[in-house]
Amino acid sequence: MAKRERVVRMSVELPLWRALTGYRVLTTLYALAIFANGYHTFERPWVGIGYLSVLTVWNFATLTRVANAAACTKRFLAVDLTVVLTGILLTPVADVDAQHVDGPTLPTIAAAGAVIAFAIKGGWRWAGFASSLVAVANIVERAHPTRDTFHNVILVWIASIGIGYIVEVARASEATLARALEIEAATRERERLARDIHDSVLQVLAMVQRRGTALGGEAAELGRLAGEQEVALRTLVSSGLVPPTRASEDFENGAVVRAVEVDDEPGEPGESGELDLRSLLARHAGSKVSFAEPGAPVLLAPPAARELAAAVSAALDNVRMHAGESAQAWILVEDWGDEVIVTVRDDGPGIPAGRLDQAEGEGRMGVALSIRGRLRDLGGTAELISVPGQGTEVELKVPRGKAGRHG
Repeated sequence: MAKRERVVRMSVELPLWRALTGYRVLTTLYALAIFANGYHTFERPWVGIGYLSVLTVWNFATLTRVANAAACTKRFLAVDLTVVLTGILLTPVADVDAQHVDGPTLPTIAAAGAVIAFAIKGGWRWAGFASSLVAVANIVERAHPTRDTFHNVILVWIASIGIGYIVEVARASEATLARALEIEAATRERERLARDIHDSVLQVLAMVQRRGTALGGEAAELGRLAGEQEVALRTLVSSGLVPPTRASEDFENGAVVRAVEVDDEPGEPGESGELDLRSLLARHAGSKVSFAEPGAPVLLAPPAARELAAAVSAALDNVRMHAGESAQAWILVEDWGDEVIVTVRDDGPGIPAGRLDQAEGEGRMGVALSIRGRLRDLGGTAELISVPGQGTEVELKVPRGKAGRHG
């Protein structure tokens, strides 16, 4: 069954915002504990009680604002930083001795929460701006700043800028990943369409060209036109058929994408069960194709079974096209439990050395796309062995863990 590519958005900053939410809760509780422990040392404890009440209500009421980048707006960041700076500057009002002793400010380490929010939202430049304001407030709060004051200020400044820089590097890496996944999704879709075209339209055009040339007359002209269209279509398939997605635009909203395959027809009957690969391959049996199968069903997930059967059909098409109408072919199905192996062998003249690379360079990608491409998508391999004058053998291996479980 045909597949198509779509993209699923994944939040790339969610863990950072979750960590910030937890940090704000824990540091708010820590500030309350520090104040309660030193309550008796404050000259105006009511100032501390009033401020910490506001800080607690603010931090808990705005937890949803630091849940993601969209909710954490510039206006919120400005107000949040103002609350922190106010608490730092109010510390000497609540405790005059705080100007002369390197004790904690009223918000203590909760002040770093506002700076971290700036870093996650806007990177190292925003972090540098916010941490600089916090540094100035701490220096002003101390009437006589000491070496420890400058040490703490510089530590917060460097740490916040470092966090902001790491966030920017992570975003750049994720943007690159998003673009790579976007290209991969387009490439996979192009290869899928190319396989379908090769198995249908290109085969028909090639047949019309051969038959028309053989018949001669007006049919020869028709064959020539069919040949020109075949070359043009092969060129189009090789150059790309799928326009890029909008994954990069999605990333700007705080998300990257990953490509996933979805069924175009999810409600197709029988899709919930497994298919017996033997029933799909038995239709090839005839006077010129011998089919050997195990006695028990070879059950695979329907998409995997159909893709493997299509690869076998492509191999038989190559036998008829290159080995001649009189060539004999054999299909052997083996079920080894952890993998399924299908071998297609013929008694034709074989493939000359370098012929496959030459065909691929000319845009004739029957083996590369219809066979190897299908097996690669299933997590399997396709090995081609050919000896001039002794025929060709194509061995298709699909691991059951990728293709489905044995019933």
